[in-house]
Amino acid sequence: MSQTNPRLPAPCIIDAGIIVNKQDMRRLLTDLSRVRYIHTLDDKLQSESEGCIMDVFADLQRATIIANHSLYLNVESFDYLQLSQSLEQEPYFDLIMDNRRLRIIPLSNPLQEQSRPLNAAALEAMVTQVLSAHWDVQFDDSDFSF
Repeated sequence: MSQTNPRLPAPCIIDAGIIVNKQDMRRLLTDLSRVRYIHTLDDKLQSESEGCIMDVFADLQRATIIANHSLYLNVESFDYLQLSQSLEQEPYFDLIMDNRRLRIIPLSNPLQEQSRPLNAAALEAMVTQVLSAHWDVQFDDSDFSF
């Protein structure tokens, strides 16, 4: 008689829990921008500062690097991510590897960032740059036509 393994549902983590899947860790961290970070080793403070998450990736050959207020986070540098909330109900993320903990505290809120009105001057400058680059390409192409 053959036994069938009942299919287990995918994990569902809401506001608190442990994430071990590297893709899930990456997805969660990619949404962050400005953060405060606290690095501890054996529960002793090593460093803390603020910065911007520049890249989140999974690569066994590359390092997690934090320098010049820029964070390049390799989820392969950590065993798991613990998602928690402060007493004020603000989220924070602990990236843990053995006795090392890198706490990431978001300083920006995706709800506030998405509801910000577009800066008309910045948008106009971007459109101008794109059109200018397009015209430059057309001009360069016309120099070489026979």
